[in-house]
Amino acid sequence: MALANGFDADELEEENFKRLTAQEAQELRERDPALSPWWVVGLQCAAGLAVALVAWGLSGKASVAWSAGYGALAVIIPAALFARGLMSQFSSLNAATASFGFFVWEAVKLAVSIAMIAMAPRLIVNLSWLALLAGLLVTLKMYWLALLKRPKPKQI
Repeated sequence: MALANGFDADELEEENFKRLTAQEAQELRERDPALSPWWVVGLQCAAGLAVALVAWGLSGKASVAWSAGYGALAVIIPAALFARGLMSQFSSLNAATASFGFFVWEAVKLAVSIAMIAMAPRLIVNLSWLALLAGLLVTLKMYWLALLKRPKPKQI
């Protein structure tokens, strides 16, 4: 698309684009470190174990603890699949494959979560839906905690 000054918009964008050197890219990564998705999965595992133990302690029933733990697993297993998919070599080839990979692995995560919840009555004896939902929700809230915990960008 030609602009009023005779320049093409793509040419103008390329003219303003500056590639980073390896050293500049390293400095940028050090200034604004990324939060590992595996750290988030680990946080979810700790929260899932805690909610299952609390459920057991409050109810005194193993079936309630298993229900809460299974609810947590319905978040943790899909999150681990998602993290593995995003960290794969294919997903980091370029921006297009990274974007496509994100949506594919998000769809896989949702499908596995839904399938696990649908299978819960067949897998957990004396299923407590309330405990399952508690495990699910507490574990899901760890995404928010991870956002609060993420490393802050360092000022230059």
